[in-house]
Amino acid sequence: MKKKKSILDSNVLYTVIAIIIGFAIGALFLLIAGISPAVAYGKLINSIFSKPKYIVWTLVYASPLIFTGLSVAFSFRTGVFNIGAEGQFVVGSLAACVIGILVDVPAWIHVPLCLIAAAAAGAVWSFLVGLLKVKRGIHEVLSFIMFNWIAFYLSNYVVNLDGIHKDGSEATKDVLSSARILLPQSVIDKLGCNVSNWGFVIAVVVAIIIWIIIEKTTLGYKLKAVGFNSSAATYAGINSGKSVLTALAISGALSGLGGAIQTLGMGGRLSQFAGQEGFGFQGITVALIGASNPIGCIFAGIFYGAMKYGGSKLSIVKAPSEVVDIIMGCVILFIAISNIFKAPLQKLFGKKEGK
Repeated sequence: MKKKKSILDSNVLYTVIAIIIGFAIGALFLLIAGISPAVAYGKLINSIFSKPKYIVWTLVYASPLIFTGLSVAFSFRTGVFNIGAEGQFVVGSLAACVIGILVDVPAWIHVPLCLIAAAAAGAVWSFLVGLLKVKRGIHEVLSFIMFNWIAFYLSNYVVNLDGIHKDGSEATKDVLSSARILLPQSVIDKLGCNVSNWGFVIAVVVAIIIWIIIEKTTLGYKLKAVGFNSSAATYAGINSGKSVLTALAISGALSGLGGAIQTLGMGGRLSQFAGQEGFGFQGITVALIGASNPIGCIFAGIFYGAMKYGGSKLSIVKAPSEVVDIIMGCVILFIAISNIFKAPLQKLFGKKEGK
Protein backbone atom coordinates (compact mmCIF):
# COMPACT_ATOMS: atom_id res chain seq x y z
CA MET A 1 0.00 0.00 0.00
CA LYS A 2 2.82 2.39 0.89
CA LYS A 3 4.54 1.55 -2.38
CA LYS A 4 1.38 2.36 -4.36
CA LYS A 5 0.96 5.61 -2.48
CA SER A 6 4.55 6.66 -3.20
CA ILE A 7 4.03 5.93 -6.91
CA LEU A 8 0.80 7.95 -6.96
CA ASP A 9 2.55 10.85 -5.25
CA SER A 10 5.53 10.68 -7.60
CA ASN A 11 6.04 13.44 -10.16
CA VAL A 12 7.50 10.86 -12.55
CA LEU A 13 4.14 9.10 -12.99
CA TYR A 14 2.31 12.28 -13.96
CA THR A 15 5.16 13.37 -16.24
CA VAL A 16 4.89 10.05 -18.10
CA ILE A 17 1.09 10.47 -18.33
CA ALA A 18 1.57 14.01 -19.66
CA ILE A 19 4.04 12.77 -22.30
CA ILE A 20 1.64 10.04 -23.43
CA ILE A 21 -1.22 12.54 -23.70
CA GLY A 22 1.08 14.94 -25.58
CA PHE A 23 1.90 12.28 -28.18
CA ALA A 24 -1.78 11.33 -28.45
CA ILE A 25 -2.77 14.93 -29.16
CA GLY A 26 0.12 15.24 -31.61
CA ALA A 27 -1.20 12.13 -33.39
CA LEU A 28 -4.64 13.73 -33.62
CA PHE A 29 -3.20 16.82 -35.33
CA LEU A 30 -1.23 14.61 -37.72
CA LEU A 31 -4.41 12.76 -38.65
CA ILE A 32 -6.19 16.06 -39.29
CA ALA A 33 -3.30 17.03 -41.57
CA GLY A 34 -3.72 13.74 -43.46
CA ILE A 35 -0.46 12.22 -42.19
CA SER A 36 -0.16 8.79 -40.58
CA PRO A 37 0.97 9.15 -36.94
CA ALA A 38 2.61 5.72 -37.18
CA VAL A 39 4.76 6.86 -40.10
CA ALA A 40 5.62 10.22 -38.51
CA TYR A 41 6.42 8.80 -35.08
CA GLY A 42 8.27 5.91 -36.68
CA LYS A 43 10.49 8.39 -38.49
CA LEU A 44 10.93 10.36 -35.26
CA ILE A 45 12.10 7.30 -33.35
CA ASN A 46 14.19 6.03 -36.25
CA SER A 47 15.95 9.41 -36.49
CA ILE A 48 17.02 9.14 -32.86
CA PHE A 49 17.93 5.50 -32.27
CA SER A 50 18.73 3.83 -35.61
CA LYS A 51 22.39 4.92 -35.71
CA PRO A 52 24.99 5.77 -33.04
CA LYS A 53 25.61 9.15 -34.67
CA TYR A 54 21.93 10.05 -34.22
CA ILE A 55 22.22 9.39 -30.49
CA VAL A 56 25.34 11.57 -30.38
CA TRP A 57 23.47 14.35 -32.22
CA THR A 58 20.69 14.03 -29.64
CA LEU A 59 23.19 14.56 -26.82
CA VAL A 60 24.67 17.56 -28.65
CA TYR A 61 21.20 19.08 -28.93
CA ALA A 62 20.47 18.21 -25.30
CA SER A 63 23.59 19.80 -23.75
CA PRO A 64 22.58 23.50 -23.80
CA LEU A 65 19.00 22.56 -22.86
CA ILE A 66 20.23 20.78 -19.74
CA PHE A 67 22.03 23.97 -18.69
CA THR A 68 19.04 26.26 -19.23
CA GLY A 69 16.83 23.64 -17.58
CA LEU A 70 19.16 23.59 -14.57
CA SER A 71 19.08 27.39 -14.50
CA VAL A 72 15.30 27.56 -14.37
CA ALA A 73 15.03 24.58 -11.99
CA PHE A 74 17.50 26.14 -9.56
CA SER A 75 15.56 29.40 -9.46
CA PHE A 76 12.26 27.49 -9.07
CA ARG A 77 13.64 25.64 -6.04
CA THR A 78 14.63 28.94 -4.46
CA GLY A 79 11.32 30.70 -5.05
CA VAL A 80 12.24 32.87 -8.05
CA PHE A 81 10.85 32.53 -11.57
CA ASN A 82 13.79 32.90 -13.95
CA ILE A 83 12.11 33.67 -17.26
CA GLY A 84 15.32 35.46 -18.25
CA ALA A 85 17.35 32.33 -19.04
CA GLU A 86 17.14 33.29 -22.72
CA GLY A 87 18.96 36.60 -22.18
CA GLN A 88 21.52 34.98 -19.88
CA PHE A 89 22.13 32.29 -22.49
CA VAL A 90 22.69 34.97 -25.15
CA VAL A 91 25.16 37.06 -23.12
CA GLY A 92 26.97 33.88 -22.08
CA SER A 93 27.36 32.76 -25.68
CA LEU A 94 28.43 36.31 -26.62
CA ALA A 95 31.11 36.45 -23.91
CA ALA A 96 32.45 33.01 -24.86
CA CYS A 97 32.51 33.95 -28.54
CA VAL A 98 34.34 37.27 -28.02
CA ILE A 99 36.97 35.66 -25.77
CA GLY A 100 37.23 32.77 -28.21
CA ILE A 101 38.00 35.15 -31.08
CA LEU A 102 40.16 37.81 -29.46
CA VAL A 103 42.26 35.85 -26.96
CA ASP A 104 44.95 33.57 -28.33
CA VAL A 105 46.24 31.24 -25.62
CA PRO A 106 46.72 27.46 -25.29
CA ALA A 107 43.55 25.35 -25.20
CA TRP A 108 43.96 24.36 -21.53
CA ILE A 109 43.69 28.06 -20.65
CA HIS A 110 41.40 29.19 -23.46
CA VAL A 111 38.47 26.82 -22.87
CA PRO A 112 38.20 27.45 -19.09
CA LEU A 113 38.59 31.20 -19.73
CA CYS A 114 35.67 31.17 -22.20
CA LEU A 115 33.51 29.14 -19.83
CA ILE A 116 34.29 31.41 -16.87
CA ALA A 117 33.57 34.52 -18.96
CA ALA A 118 30.22 33.04 -20.07
CA ALA A 119 29.23 32.06 -16.52
CA ALA A 120 30.22 35.50 -15.21
CA ALA A 121 28.25 37.28 -17.96
CA GLY A 122 25.13 35.23 -17.24
CA ALA A 123 25.51 35.70 -13.50
CA VAL A 124 25.87 39.50 -13.78
CA TRP A 125 22.92 39.70 -16.19
CA SER A 126 20.70 37.85 -13.73
CA PHE A 127 22.16 39.59 -10.67
CA LEU A 128 21.10 42.99 -12.06
CA VAL A 129 17.50 41.82 -12.16
CA GLY A 130 17.89 40.56 -8.60
CA LEU A 131 19.06 44.00 -7.49
CA LEU A 132 16.01 45.60 -9.07
CA LYS A 133 13.80 43.12 -7.24
CA VAL A 134 15.48 43.38 -3.83
CA LYS A 135 16.25 47.12 -3.81
CA ARG A 136 13.30 48.54 -5.75
CA GLY A 137 10.66 45.83 -5.51
CA ILE A 138 10.42 45.45 -9.31
CA HIS A 139 8.99 42.04 -10.21
CA GLU A 140 11.64 39.81 -11.73
CA VAL A 141 9.40 38.56 -14.57
CA LEU A 142 9.01 42.07 -16.00
CA SER A 143 12.72 42.81 -15.67
CA PHE A 144 13.76 39.49 -17.19
CA ILE A 145 11.56 40.03 -20.25
CA MET A 146 13.17 43.42 -20.85
CA PHE A 147 16.66 42.04 -20.24
CA ASN A 148 16.03 39.26 -22.77
CA TRP A 149 15.49 41.85 -25.49
CA ILE A 150 18.44 43.98 -24.35
CA ALA A 151 20.66 40.88 -24.63
CA PHE A 152 19.21 40.13 -28.07
CA TYR A 153 20.07 43.57 -29.49
CA LEU A 154 23.40 43.75 -27.63
CA SER A 155 24.44 40.50 -29.29
CA ASN A 156 23.50 41.80 -32.75
CA TYR A 157 25.47 44.98 -32.06
CA VAL A 158 28.62 43.15 -30.99
CA VAL A 159 28.39 40.66 -33.87
CA ASN A 160 28.80 43.57 -36.30
CA LEU A 161 31.79 45.22 -34.58
CA ASP A 162 35.12 45.47 -36.41
CA GLY A 163 37.46 42.70 -35.35
CA ILE A 164 34.50 40.47 -34.44
CA HIS A 165 32.41 40.53 -37.61
CA LYS A 166 33.29 38.27 -40.53
CA ASP A 167 33.26 40.19 -43.81
CA GLY A 168 30.61 39.17 -46.29
CA SER A 169 28.46 37.41 -43.70
CA GLU A 170 25.95 38.10 -40.95
CA ALA A 171 28.03 36.37 -38.32
CA THR A 172 31.17 36.66 -36.26
CA LYS A 173 34.49 35.14 -37.17
CA ASP A 174 34.96 31.55 -36.07
CA VAL A 175 36.33 31.16 -32.56
CA LEU A 176 39.92 29.92 -32.46
CA SER A 177 40.39 26.16 -32.50
CA SER A 178 41.96 26.40 -29.03
CA ALA A 179 38.56 27.56 -27.69
CA ARG A 180 36.53 24.68 -29.13
CA ILE A 181 35.37 21.85 -26.88
CA LEU A 182 35.21 19.25 -29.65
CA LEU A 183 36.19 15.65 -29.02
CA PRO A 184 39.44 14.36 -30.60
CA GLN A 185 39.16 14.04 -34.39
CA SER A 186 39.60 10.26 -34.26
CA VAL A 187 36.58 9.98 -31.95
CA ILE A 188 34.55 12.37 -34.12
CA ASP A 189 35.30 10.23 -37.18
CA LYS A 190 34.14 7.08 -35.39
CA LEU A 191 30.94 8.69 -34.06
CA GLY A 192 30.06 10.27 -37.40
CA CYS A 193 28.98 13.58 -35.82
CA ASN A 194 31.24 16.46 -36.83
CA VAL A 195 30.33 18.56 -33.76
CA SER A 196 30.72 15.83 -31.13
CA ASN A 197 31.88 17.69 -28.03
CA TRP A 198 32.34 17.58 -24.27
CA GLY A 199 29.18 19.59 -23.63
CA PHE A 200 27.05 16.70 -22.40
CA VAL A 201 29.75 15.48 -20.02
CA ILE A 202 30.15 19.01 -18.62
CA ALA A 203 26.36 19.33 -18.26
CA VAL A 204 26.11 16.08 -16.28
CA VAL A 205 28.96 17.09 -13.96
CA VAL A 206 27.40 20.53 -13.37
CA ALA A 207 23.97 18.95 -12.73
CA ILE A 208 25.47 16.71 -10.04
CA ILE A 209 27.22 19.71 -8.45
CA ILE A 210 23.96 21.69 -8.41
CA TRP A 211 22.15 18.72 -6.84
CA ILE A 212 24.79 18.56 -4.11
CA ILE A 213 24.50 22.31 -3.51
CA ILE A 214 20.71 22.17 -3.22
CA GLU A 215 20.39 18.98 -1.19
CA LYS A 216 23.60 18.69 0.82
CA THR A 217 24.84 22.16 1.73
CA THR A 218 23.89 24.94 4.13
CA LEU A 219 23.64 27.33 1.20
CA GLY A 220 21.10 25.07 -0.48
CA TYR A 221 19.08 24.81 2.72
CA LYS A 222 18.97 28.60 3.07
CA LEU A 223 17.96 29.12 -0.55
CA LYS A 224 15.20 26.50 -0.33
CA ALA A 225 13.98 27.99 2.95
CA VAL A 226 13.58 31.39 1.29
CA GLY A 227 11.81 29.70 -1.61
CA PHE A 228 9.34 27.91 0.66
CA ASN A 229 8.52 30.92 2.82
CA SER A 230 10.62 34.08 2.71
CA SER A 231 8.92 35.59 5.77
CA ALA A 232 9.59 32.52 7.90
CA ALA A 233 13.17 32.35 6.60
CA THR A 234 13.74 36.00 7.54
CA TYR A 235 12.27 35.34 10.99
CA ALA A 236 14.73 32.44 11.35
CA GLY A 237 17.63 34.80 10.66
CA ILE A 238 18.19 34.13 6.95
CA ASN A 239 18.85 37.18 4.80
CA SER A 240 16.18 36.65 2.12
CA GLY A 241 17.43 39.51 -0.10
CA LYS A 242 20.95 38.09 -0.17
CA SER A 243 19.56 34.61 -0.86
CA VAL A 244 17.55 35.87 -3.84
CA LEU A 245 20.63 37.58 -5.28
CA THR A 246 22.73 34.45 -4.78
CA ALA A 247 20.08 32.23 -6.36
CA LEU A 248 19.70 34.48 -9.39
CA ALA A 249 23.46 34.80 -9.87
CA ILE A 250 23.93 31.01 -9.83
CA SER A 251 20.91 30.56 -12.07
CA GLY A 252 22.26 33.11 -14.56
CA ALA A 253 25.71 31.50 -14.52
CA LEU A 254 24.15 28.16 -15.51
CA SER A 255 22.36 29.69 -18.50
CA GLY A 256 25.53 31.53 -19.49
CA LEU A 257 27.41 28.24 -19.47
CA GLY A 258 24.73 26.78 -21.71
CA GLY A 259 25.39 29.57 -24.20
CA ALA A 260 29.12 28.87 -24.11
CA ILE A 261 28.59 25.14 -24.67
CA GLN A 262 26.41 25.86 -27.70
CA THR A 263 28.92 28.32 -29.19
CA LEU A 264 32.16 26.48 -28.43
CA GLY A 265 30.72 23.04 -29.16
CA MET A 266 28.20 23.17 -31.95
CA GLY A 267 28.19 26.67 -33.48
CA GLY A 268 31.79 27.83 -33.47
CA ARG A 269 30.56 31.39 -34.02
CA LEU A 270 27.58 33.66 -33.43
CA SER A 271 25.15 34.75 -36.13
CA GLN A 272 23.08 37.91 -36.16
CA PHE A 273 19.69 37.04 -34.66
CA ALA A 274 16.52 37.41 -36.69
CA GLY A 275 14.54 36.31 -33.65
CA GLN A 276 15.13 34.80 -30.25
CA GLU A 277 16.43 31.24 -30.49
CA GLY A 278 14.40 30.01 -27.54
CA PHE A 279 16.97 28.00 -25.57
CA GLY A 280 16.02 29.81 -22.37
CA PHE A 281 12.30 29.28 -22.87
CA GLN A 282 12.89 25.64 -23.74
CA GLY A 283 14.79 25.44 -20.45
CA ILE A 284 11.50 26.17 -18.66
CA THR A 285 10.04 23.08 -20.37
CA VAL A 286 13.06 20.99 -19.34
CA ALA A 287 12.80 22.20 -15.73
CA LEU A 288 9.08 21.36 -15.57
CA ILE A 289 9.52 17.91 -17.11
CA GLY A 290 12.44 17.29 -14.75
CA ALA A 291 10.29 18.39 -11.77
CA SER A 292 12.89 21.07 -10.93
CA ASN A 293 15.31 18.32 -9.93
CA PRO A 294 18.89 18.74 -11.26
CA ILE A 295 19.19 15.03 -12.04
CA GLY A 296 15.73 15.05 -13.60
CA CYS A 297 16.87 17.91 -15.84
CA ILE A 298 19.50 15.61 -17.39
CA PHE A 299 16.86 13.14 -18.58
CA ALA A 300 14.39 15.89 -19.49
CA GLY A 301 17.10 17.62 -21.53
CA ILE A 302 17.89 14.38 -23.37
CA PHE A 303 14.18 13.89 -24.10
CA TYR A 304 13.78 17.42 -25.44
CA GLY A 305 17.04 17.17 -27.39
CA ALA A 306 15.82 13.94 -28.96
CA MET A 307 12.53 15.58 -29.90
CA LYS A 308 14.31 18.57 -31.45
CA TYR A 309 16.74 16.48 -33.47
CA GLY A 310 14.25 13.80 -34.47
CA GLY A 311 11.63 16.43 -35.25
CA SER A 312 13.98 18.09 -37.71
CA LYS A 313 13.79 14.91 -39.84
CA LEU A 314 9.98 14.76 -40.04
CA SER A 315 9.98 16.74 -43.28
CA ILE A 316 11.34 13.61 -44.97
CA VAL A 317 7.89 11.98 -44.52
CA LYS A 318 6.18 15.32 -45.27
CA ALA A 319 5.13 15.78 -41.64
CA PRO A 320 5.42 19.28 -40.17
CA SER A 321 8.23 19.64 -37.63
CA GLU A 322 5.88 21.92 -35.65
CA VAL A 323 4.18 18.77 -34.35
CA VAL A 324 7.09 18.53 -31.89
CA ASP A 325 6.18 21.95 -30.49
CA ILE A 326 2.55 20.82 -30.18
CA ILE A 327 3.61 17.69 -28.28
CA MET A 328 5.95 19.59 -25.93
CA GLY A 329 3.34 22.30 -25.34
CA CYS A 330 0.74 19.67 -24.43
CA VAL A 331 3.23 17.90 -22.14
CA ILE A 332 3.81 21.14 -20.23
CA LEU A 333 0.09 21.90 -20.08
CA PHE A 334 -0.73 18.53 -18.57
CA ILE A 335 2.18 18.66 -16.15
CA ALA A 336 0.92 22.07 -15.01
CA ILE A 337 -2.61 20.73 -14.44
CA SER A 338 -1.52 17.30 -13.16
CA ASN A 339 -3.63 17.76 -10.02
CA ILE A 340 -6.73 17.35 -12.20
CA PHE A 341 -5.96 13.65 -12.73
CA LYS A 342 -3.78 13.23 -9.63
CA ALA A 343 -6.69 13.42 -7.18
CA PRO A 344 -8.99 11.00 -9.11
CA LEU A 345 -6.20 8.42 -9.44
CA GLN A 346 -5.39 8.60 -5.73
CA LYS A 347 -9.08 8.31 -4.90
CA LEU A 348 -9.60 5.39 -7.28
CA PHE A 349 -6.65 3.36 -6.00
CA GLY A 350 -7.51 4.32 -2.43
CA LYS A 351 -10.98 2.79 -2.85
CA LYS A 352 -9.53 -0.37 -4.40
CA GLU A 353 -7.07 -0.71 -1.54
CA GLY A 354 -9.93 -0.26 0.94
CA LYS A 355 -11.98 -3.02 -0.69
